Amino acid sequence: MPRNYNRYQYETSPRKLEPEYAPRKNPYAKKKSTAINQEKVKKEKLKEQKRKREQVKIIIYILLGFSVLFAISYRNSMIDESFSQVQALQKELGTIQKENEQLKVSIENGSNLNNLEQAAKELLGMQKLSSRQTIYVSLPKTDYIEGTEEEEEQEEKTGLIDSILGIF
Repeated sequence: MPRNYNRYQYETSPRKLEPEYAPRKNPYAKKKSTAINQEKVKKEKLKEQKRKREQVKIIIYILLGFSVLFAISYRNSMIDESFSQVQALQKELGTIQKENEQLKVSIENGSNLNNLEQAAKELLGMQKLSSRQTIYVSLPKTDYIEGTEEEEEQEEKTGLIDSILGIF
């Protein structure tokens, strides 16, 4: 609006003059606060603190959930690993049992007289006895067995104990 200072004003109240410059507010100047403003500021601070606490709780719950899920997955991986070890050991046991059965069969097949005789001839160079090599020995029918001194000492000890027990 253009300024016209020379015009006549018909009213009784004087015309309001606009200032030539607009005053600037200092953004760094501290505001004078009243009691109402202080209460509003306190309420806003409390709301902000409450909001921050809720955010911290949410973060803690999320971290707790991830840690529980991590523990469960770690436990499952340990179970899978031990299960695979058990499976490997069972396979190894099966192969060893098959080998063992095959060895038993081969021992049974190799222990017949014909195989033993053939092995003795080939490996050890043994031969069958001829009638000239056979010598017959005649033994009397009575048996002569002599006891040892240890057996006699044991008989004496048991005899002494039996005699003591017989007294009572």
